[in-house]
Amino acid sequence: MNKAIFISITLLVTLANVLVPEPADADPQDHTEHLPTAPYLLAGAPTFDMTISQFREKYNASNPTLQIAEYRAIANSGDKSNLTRAASKINENLYASTALEQGTGKIKTLQLTWLPIPGPDEKNARAKALAYMTALARFFEPTLSEEQSLKRLDDLLSKGKGSRYFAQTEGAVRYVISDNGDKGLTFAIEPIKLSMTPQDPSQK
Repeated sequence: MNKAIFISITLLVTLANVLVPEPADADPQDHTEHLPTAPYLLAGAPTFDMTISQFREKYNASNPTLQIAEYRAIANSGDKSNLTRAASKINENLYASTALEQGTGKIKTLQLTWLPIPGPDEKNARAKALAYMTALARFFEPTLSEEQSLKRLDDLLSKGKGSRYFAQTEGAVRYVISDNGDKGLTFAIEPIKLSMTPQDPSQK
C-alpha cells in the first residue's frame, strides 16, 4: 500500500480521535486542538442500511463517469473502535474510505479524501475531487439537482475551511469536513438515525 493510502487512512482516523471537547471560553485560535469524538464511534451510533458492496453497486450505476473501485480492508492493530476500516484508490490524489460495523458490515461513515499535489494539474485534480464529493452528496439526497449539490458542497467547504472537524446536519445525514490544508481535505457523510436507507437515485 503506498504512502498516499496511509495519509488517507490517517485522515480517517483523525476524524475518529477521542479528544477533549472545546470549552465555551476557549480561544478560537486553539480550535484545532480540541475536537469532539466522531459521532460514528459512539455506542449505538447508527448505520446506513447497506454494506459497502451494496453502496458501490448503486453508486457506480448512478455515476458511470465517477466510479469507485472495490474497497480493501485496512489492518490497524491500534484501532480499538471495533470497526472495520477500508479504502479505495480513485486516482493518485483521491481516495474513498469507510468504517463498517463489525458483524453486519453496514456503513458507519463514508469519506472522500483529496491530497493536494502542487503543480499544473492541481486545479483539475481538485475539480475532480469536488465532482466525486458532489456525486456522493447527491447519492444520499437525490432530490437535489447537480447545481444544488455543488452549492451545498461549496457552502460546507467554506464553513469548514481550516477546521479539522466541522459538522452540519441536513435531513437524515451529517456532513463532515476535515480541512488539513496541504495535508489533505476529507469530506464525510454519516447517518443520524438507525439503519437509514438512502433512496435509490434511479427511482427519482
